[in-house]
Amino acid sequence: MLQDKLDRLYRLFRDMERAIVAYSGGIDSTLVAKIAYDVLGDRALAITAVSPSLLPEDLEDARVQAAAIGIPHEEVATQEMQDPNYTSNPVNRCYFCKSELHDTLKPLAKERGYPYVVDGVNADDLQDYRPGIQAAKERGARSPLAEVGISKAQVRELSKYLGLPWWDKPSQPCLSSRFPYGEEITVAKLQRVGRAEIYLRHLGWQNLRVRSDGDTARIELPPDRIKAFVAEVDLPEVVAELQKLGFLFVTLDLEGYQSGKLNRVLEKSALGV
Repeated sequence: MLQDKLDRLYRLFRDMERAIVAYSGGIDSTLVAKIAYDVLGDRALAITAVSPSLLPEDLEDARVQAAAIGIPHEEVATQEMQDPNYTSNPVNRCYFCKSELHDTLKPLAKERGYPYVVDGVNADDLQDYRPGIQAAKERGARSPLAEVGISKAQVRELSKYLGLPWWDKPSQPCLSSRFPYGEEITVAKLQRVGRAEIYLRHLGWQNLRVRSDGDTARIELPPDRIKAFVAEVDLPEVVAELQKLGFLFVTLDLEGYQSGKLNRVLEKSALGV
């Protein structure tokens, strides 16, 4: 069944002839870039949007991975931080982020003769609250993984099958996802969160989030890693380091990391709670 989906992906790209990949360096868009390059060669181009909401480490990963695949890779600056619809952090914040991305990529694709812009949205993403998907569709972008019905788990399985060494790379959405809806997003806040996560990763904790709630940093780890974190980490040192970055308070989320946790406020609102 998975081989059939892979074959369908190959056919999809053969029919495109030329395509730009909206390439973040995450596992989803990297798989899309790999398959696009395998089918199209230099007629595929990966483009990474660079802004304060992208971790510097993730940008470097994107560069390294693109070079390993062999796909031509370029970077473009996006200006979502200039849009108050984005920085005010409404519940549809991602709509404005993806609007900026595809409003940048679409004319570039037309100018260079690429009939398609594709992204890394997978089938599971369609089941979550992702207003950015609507923005991409409105601008004519396609999502090959979702079109073929490939889930997140299958993305990893296919990546491993195709020999991509980062097949088990943790998911890493943009830094703006670390803020509760309604809290204004600034470059300084994004950098503060980004540096906090980089610091903790350098300590060996790769799969994590540092959520920002005002002046409080809330560290989220996989539930089965919380006890180890408390036992192995010098907690006063972690607090001191994050306070140096500008946080006043540092907490550890006892429930642990769950993707989309901040969307719970939307569920409560829908229930009238």
